[in-house]
Amino acid sequence: MKLLKTALVTAVVSFGLQAAAANAQTEIRLGHVGGPGSLFEISANRFAELANERLEGVAEVNVFGNSQLGGDESMMRRLRLGSLDLSLPSTVMSSESAEFALFEMPYLIQDREHMKRVREEIVRGPLYDAAEARGFKIIGVWENGFRQITNNERPIVTPEDLEGIKLRVPGGTWRIDMFRSYGAAPSPMSLSEVFVALQTGAMDGQENPFIQTYSSRFHEVQDYLSISNHVYTPAYLTAGVSWNRLPEEVQQVLEEVAVEMEDFVLEEGQRLDDETLVKMRDEGMKVNEVDFDAFVEASETIYSKFADEVDGGQEMIDAVTALRE
Repeated sequence: MKLLKTALVTAVVSFGLQAAAANAQTEIRLGHVGGPGSLFEISANRFAELANERLEGVAEVNVFGNSQLGGDESMMRRLRLGSLDLSLPSTVMSSESAEFALFEMPYLIQDREHMKRVREEIVRGPLYDAAEARGFKIIGVWENGFRQITNNERPIVTPEDLEGIKLRVPGGTWRIDMFRSYGAAPSPMSLSEVFVALQTGAMDGQENPFIQTYSSRFHEVQDYLSISNHVYTPAYLTAGVSWNRLPEEVQQVLEEVAVEMEDFVLEEGQRLDDETLVKMRDEGMKVNEVDFDAFVEASETIYSKFADEVDGGQEMIDAVTALRE
């Protein structure tokens, strides 16, 4: 009997160690650059909550936000090396594959309902393929959002008002070219460095969705908020080389939850836009709307560049435009 008890205890301990080892091997690390309260944080945390409920201990999604694992470029490298499992890149994807510069085209996306149609018809087709050709797998199309301009010099009404303004932009040549064509002096910089750059005057302004601006506290060191909606940027829940090491049932759960989250993220994006604009106005920012027609007219050169330099560029633009209502 004593030997039987000893054998049972040994078996239980062995099973527990094996289970612990299995759990350690199937930790899923998700990194993003969003700060506290950002749409990225809300989206990633909700995804982890839902996925972990279904994985039931087989694997666990752990979220590392606020650039804890580095900026977007660093996390893309980690995905490629397999030291990070999931990330939430946005603009940086245009540096990985030219096709993603589609979402660098100003005023291309009409609204979030339009984006839903584009997501199904365009993103899940040629853009998914373009990502896979670079070694990445997109499992969900979420949101960064409609981008707005803030600065400390003056209200921005027409592109001419950007003349000479030192404007932080995310990495990627397309956004630099766009703002340079408007007359600004754009400079790429990691999101984690922007607050100090604005505070010290190294940068005059920046452009981000409302909630990214607010959650990063840029409104505390910026005077003017100009509602421009100049670019709509999706965010892509993206896996790298470690994806193929995950068990098939884990992959299935992650993909299912990522897709189920898509409409929730768009709804949250709209809610945060509405609430955050009120907060920034109440907290002292001077708010104006740009002359949208003037910006659309000034954007013709960047459209021509995309059509000329990206294979199938004009066809993609036409396909997106055809999905407007």
